[in-house]
Amino acid sequence: MFSLLLIGVNTRPVAESAFRLGYQVISASYYCTADFRSYTRRRCMLKQEPGRSCGRFHEEFSTERLLEISSDLIDEADGIIPLTGAPELPWKKVMGNTRTDHVEDKYRFYRKIRGSYLTPETHLLRDPGEAAEMVSPDKRYIIKPVRGAGGFGVTDLQECGGEFLLQEYIEGVPVSASVLSTGQEAVTVLTSKQIIDRGVPGFEGQFIYAGNMTPGPLGEIESLAEDLILDFSLRGSNGVDFILRDGELYVIEVNPRIQGTFECAEASLGINMLEAHIRAFHGELIEKPVPRMCAVKRILYAPGRCIFPGINLQGVHDLPVPGAVIEAGEPLVTVMSEHKTPEGAFRLASRRCSKVLGSLKII
Repeated sequence: MFSLLLIGVNTRPVAESAFRLGYQVISASYYCTADFRSYTRRRCMLKQEPGRSCGRFHEEFSTERLLEISSDLIDEADGIIPLTGAPELPWKKVMGNTRTDHVEDKYRFYRKIRGSYLTPETHLLRDPGEAAEMVSPDKRYIIKPVRGAGGFGVTDLQECGGEFLLQEYIEGVPVSASVLSTGQEAVTVLTSKQIIDRGVPGFEGQFIYAGNMTPGPLGEIESLAEDLILDFSLRGSNGVDFILRDGELYVIEVNPRIQGTFECAEASLGINMLEAHIRAFHGELIEKPVPRMCAVKRILYAPGRCIFPGINLQGVHDLPVPGAVIEAGEPLVTVMSEHKTPEGAFRLASRRCSKVLGSLKII
């Protein structure tokens, strides 16, 4: 049986799809949630116990530590799927993109595309004082890390240290496209509207990724996303984030791996997205599927320091161990819903979120 190593911050959704495909699933991740059972072997950085704090992700996680706990698994696996947070891996085993610096270094990415695509005004700076001198009085600006994902570190203009991006703030609707690519051909299989939370405790004002609603807008977003992915010779499943303002699409970033919309895509399209990713990586695109349902994904962040109860609710995933202490602002659970209408899917997700939040014991 082909052994497939999934490595990243949270492997649970992709592991479930791999398990359904019949792979021997090996997982190395930061989170190992209580509802994660679709694996043959797994290693976890975070050890959850009742009555103990789960700590803070940004203090505890590092790609170096993830590599350390998974080095023997990397040697043993037949194939590897890198997810968000994966370390550098042996390219011969990786079933995905191995050279991604040209898109993950956001300034390099903007410099390459700004003559061909609509992008926000962007500057690479090291001195906050220089940033204050460059801002135009008729524009808003944000600070972004040169690398990073999930919206962490993306804030309004403020004092900061080290190398950073000063970027024009484009006010509009955050949307994304999920693209399958062989490197020579590409197809956008799904678009979505992103859910952004600017009130996460401890990260107030930052643009924190908190989920998606699918399907999203059609038309130009699909062709633009396909062109971008092919411009960078990416393979497999990749994502492109945009801001839609007054009918125009501003390119924000490319995610050169399986994206957070993975579960929404499977729910909306009724397909196994990992299978589609692997087929595209090997040079075969699936026929463009037609969405059959509307789906919503919500990532809930702890509203305060709390104890997580032992709950079992339909559509609620990535459960901490019952009795575990979750710090304010840390990821709590993932909530999924699907319905024939976007309004119905959103209402169902909201009800499930309310039940989870109502069950917490704030301490």
